[in-house]
Amino acid sequence: MKKFNFRKVLDGLTASSPGSGSNSGGAGSGSVHPGGTAGVLREEIQESLTSDYFQICKTVRHGFPYQPTALAFDPVQKILAIGTRTGAIRILGRPGVDCHCQHESGAAVLQLQFLINEGALVSASSDDTLHLWNLRQKRPAILHSLKFNRERITYCHLPFQSKWLYVGTERGNTHIVNIESFILSGYVIMWNKAIELSTKTHPGPVVHLSDSPRDEGKLLIGYENGTVVFWDLKSKRAELRVYYDEAIHSIDWHHEGKQFMCSHSDGSLTLWNLKSPSRPFQTTVPHGKSQREGRKSEPCKPILKVEYKTCRNSEPFIIFSGGLSYDKACRRPSLTIMHGKAITVLEMDHPIVEFLTLCETPYPNEFQEPYAVAVLLEKDLIVVDLTQTNFPIFENPYPMDIHESPVTCTAYFADCPPDLILVLYSIGVKHKKQGYSNKEWPVSGGAWNLGAQTYPEIIITGHADGSIKFWDASAMTLQMLYKLKTSKVFEKQKVGDGKQACEIVEEDPFAVQMVYWCPESRIFCVSGVSAYVIIYKFSRHEITTEIVSLEVRLQCDVEDIITPEPETSPPFPDLSSQLPLSRSLSGSTNTVSSEGVTKDSIPCLSVKTRPVRMPPGYQADLVIQLVWVDGEPPQQITSLAVSSAYGIVAFGNCTGLVVVDFIQKTVLLSMGTIDLYRSSDLYQRQPRSPRKNKQFIAGLTELNDSPVPLELERCKSPTSGLATRTPEAAPGFYRNEMPAGRQRNQVHHLPGEVKGSRKLSLPTDLKADLDHVNGHCTSPTSQSCSSGKRLSSADVSKVNRWGPGRPPFRKAQSAACMEISLPVTTEEARENSYNRSRSSSISSIDKDSKEAVTALYFMESFARKNDSTISPCLFVGTSLGMVLLISLNLPSSDEQRCTEPVMVLPSGTLLSLKGAVLTFSCMDRSGSLLQPPYEVWRDPNNADENEKTWKRKLVMNYSSASQETGDHQYAIICSEKQAKVFSLPSQTCLYVHNITEASFILQAEVVVMCNSACLACFCANGHIMIMSLPSLRPMLDVNYLPLTDMRIARTFCFTNEGQALYLVSPTEIQRLTYSQEMCDNIQDMLGDLFTPIETPEAQNRGFLKGLFGGSGQTFDREELFGEATAGKASRSLAQHIPGPGSIEGMKGAAGGVMGELTRARIALDERGQRLGELEEKTAGMMTSAEAFSKHAHELMLKYKDKKWYQF
Repeated sequence: MKKFNFRKVLDGLTASSPGSGSNSGGAGSGSVHPGGTAGVLREEIQESLTSDYFQICKTVRHGFPYQPTALAFDPVQKILAIGTRTGAIRILGRPGVDCHCQHESGAAVLQLQFLINEGALVSASSDDTLHLWNLRQKRPAILHSLKFNRERITYCHLPFQSKWLYVGTERGNTHIVNIESFILSGYVIMWNKAIELSTKTHPGPVVHLSDSPRDEGKLLIGYENGTVVFWDLKSKRAELRVYYDEAIHSIDWHHEGKQFMCSHSDGSLTLWNLKSPSRPFQTTVPHGKSQREGRKSEPCKPILKVEYKTCRNSEPFIIFSGGLSYDKACRRPSLTIMHGKAITVLEMDHPIVEFLTLCETPYPNEFQEPYAVAVLLEKDLIVVDLTQTNFPIFENPYPMDIHESPVTCTAYFADCPPDLILVLYSIGVKHKKQGYSNKEWPVSGGAWNLGAQTYPEIIITGHADGSIKFWDASAMTLQMLYKLKTSKVFEKQKVGDGKQACEIVEEDPFAVQMVYWCPESRIFCVSGVSAYVIIYKFSRHEITTEIVSLEVRLQCDVEDIITPEPETSPPFPDLSSQLPLSRSLSGSTNTVSSEGVTKDSIPCLSVKTRPVRMPPGYQADLVIQLVWVDGEPPQQITSLAVSSAYGIVAFGNCTGLVVVDFIQKTVLLSMGTIDLYRSSDLYQRQPRSPRKNKQFIAGLTELNDSPVPLELERCKSPTSGLATRTPEAAPGFYRNEMPAGRQRNQVHHLPGEVKGSRKLSLPTDLKADLDHVNGHCTSPTSQSCSSGKRLSSADVSKVNRWGPGRPPFRKAQSAACMEISLPVTTEEARENSYNRSRSSSISSIDKDSKEAVTALYFMESFARKNDSTISPCLFVGTSLGMVLLISLNLPSSDEQRCTEPVMVLPSGTLLSLKGAVLTFSCMDRSGSLLQPPYEVWRDPNNADENEKTWKRKLVMNYSSASQETGDHQYAIICSEKQAKVFSLPSQTCLYVHNITEASFILQAEVVVMCNSACLACFCANGHIMIMSLPSLRPMLDVNYLPLTDMRIARTFCFTNEGQALYLVSPTEIQRLTYSQEMCDNIQDMLGDLFTPIETPEAQNRGFLKGLFGGSGQTFDREELFGEATAGKASRSLAQHIPGPGSIEGMKGAAGGVMGELTRARIALDERGQRLGELEEKTAGMMTSAEAFSKHAHELMLKYKDKKWYQF
């Protein structure tokens, strides 16, 4: 327990301006003075979190492996491995056994080979390196690596219960590697020795290697050009050779070892008999058109792989991929199963990468008895049941369909109400697909238990097709609970007139952009890319009802027009045109242009008007849509918040803020961001200088490189001077007394400009979207008016619009543009804005960018400075770092809440930070985090409850200390650049921490860990930072993850209990923890990949079959491939690299003592390697000495009997 040091209060004060004492809003004031109430609070609160509580660690990865390339299966352990193009390996077993490991080089995985029932895996990567992975630990690690220097690896084969790995290369040579030592044997099968001497061409790369099921001493080598060599390992010669005209893609043996089958590039299958290798025993083109006798079948697409599996009681299975006819170009990728005379073609949704037949026995010389086929597709993994005639697929227990539609947003909730998971599962299980195999999932290896982590976790993913998925993420697993389709609220887009009704996006108009969920009240809110918000309520009963919808006209009107002639310009604008009242405008509608083509008051999507059947689960209660304004589309929503206790939803965008009462179905507030400030500086605003406006337009002329007509100088900047307003007119402007139940509400027009491109693109691959970070938009710095003719004051409001900024979803851009996404203001202008009032900062010509609403937060707080009691408030944060508090005046009783209007009034409170505001939170005077109030859930469609007199049950979550004198709350506010802690209601800035200067924060959240609150931030430079609250002392700063694309920025989210996640690829979710306790216990939470299982015994072949069926001799590979017989391989051919896996495994298993022993063993291995090199040099010297001795002896014998005169 540490008390605050008063010196820490002074951190970051240099970055804040000394606000004047007369500034009632406290905007930009970060000064802290000793003494007073603030000083008392600092001494009372004690923080329990220290840096020892935090550590970053990856936990588990969910989803389908991105860009898969290889597949392997252990038939004894029953675990599956998938390799990817990015060098990752996913190992899967029973549900809960899911492990991700990564090659440091990032090279693509070419092939995987299990050491069957040995707890090890061999991977071959595209950088020509073999790796041996140890699977006997929960986090696999590399034990050895072997790097080939002069040849490229193309194929590997490891016989069952053998420690010698056959490696084929691109040059056509075959090398042999000892698995135990990972050292290359001196035994090499050179390509020129394998083929006939009369052959003049190179056979090509090795595409297949396998030993004969009948005789382990015979190796079958397949070359790409159609040559197959049956090599006798003992005699080191080719026993027979097979030649075929078409290229070979794969080979598989019959279990008796007398026949083998090849697949070729012309779509044919050839069956060869070892007794007659001159021509194929049988040739078939399964999908070729039948031709006349004597004519060759029409060629088809290549058969990329074939497997030939036998059964004891039925015909053999011949399974292959590809081979379809060329005339069927539109057919999808397929897997063909030939069983006897029956041919079944299984069409796939995605291209086939690899497939494996799962068999009962690991022995290749026995009846294989296949029972399933695992098919690895580009974007899915399916397993087909071969034991049933209709070949159904198994229900996949892994979350392989996260990317069924591209993920556009995520939300993570830890320690949520425990009954939610059961409730969502019971609703979602009713909508599961049918027709799966009734057998259990065949990949059932490994072991897994719940571990110590018992609190429930839920992950929500929003998708491009408008669907939303709820996932159970408890105990390191992921299982889909419930799926919600938001597109069912809208009418389907017709092909003919779809573009006429919706032009805001080119594709995916239902894409989910943001979600907000209150687990306690079960209120769920969704905002979409087409500028809509849907509020859902949870019910266990099915209903049929009409969907209530509101259409909101969020617009900023053009301000006073500046003309070149001073006498024609009034000194002050007409207040009547600037202050429309809701009563007079509640029924007004805007008009379209005289041409009849300008879109106005039209929503982007059409809500269904007929009664809709809503199944149990989440049911749409209200749809709110922003409409087109004078031919311009509504801007996409950048912030969203819902309060079930208040019955209010608020959302904002680059134009302004909308507040809606979803109980009475009325709009309470709809105004531009600039107008939210007007109640705070009603007497300070001055009219804009015409000369300054001309200068700004001149700057636009230079940017556009085109002359600007005189009439266009009438156009104002989006941030130009604003009109003054009398205080008497302000309160009525924010009140809305529209009748409840109106499905189409017209809302007043508000000052500002809205103009944007007619079409916004939403990329489905979620590539870099660098102009929309944290919800704020950037605006073009120069756009001219749309017309050059002289405009009337009535027409100016339609034509004179500035660009609203680029949409949140754009096509891919360079990462170098990332800094552009910050608000377009200079640092000098930003610093000066802290010293001026809001009116002066707004009217500055430097502020030429839109001010978007980037953060919203409902809370019981102090709306105004020095308030004595708390009241419902809405915190509003903008992209320019300004914070406004809006007071909510709610009716006191439940009966009045449904009939009396709700008053929404900006309080005039202003706070400021650097950068766009990201998040809010509040703490009480004891340092405990305050949760927003909520309404306890009840079923809105329960007939028993509706018959009774029902009262809303609210949970307010504020402490009794709020009635005491002095400051009662801390307000924690975090922006892209800094975090501040304010004391309320005095609005004194207690603590300031400048988080980053060179970069900016992408995601920030106030979370609870170990019953204490802290601020978690993810920065664009890859740093994860944790700060204590309320003192903002840094607890953790780790350079964890560089921001490679905006997918990470859009999906990264923190939650309680030290958990976080992000979308690491388009198909995978990576979870991590920043809790030291969880990092220490991670081994107990992960599943075991290897479990001790006795290897099944080989079938007894019988005396006669062993005598006549094949070679009964035992083949000693050690004697043939060992150093004593084969010698040593050249060191320049391959380099052995010791892996770190054994050290990590020992440290995880035995601790320090065993680690020291391991390090000593590594040192001995290195010493042995050096001794080996010395021994090799010594052997060379001995050979030279022997040669010298031999020559000397021969010379002595030559001259032994000669006389002296014979020389």
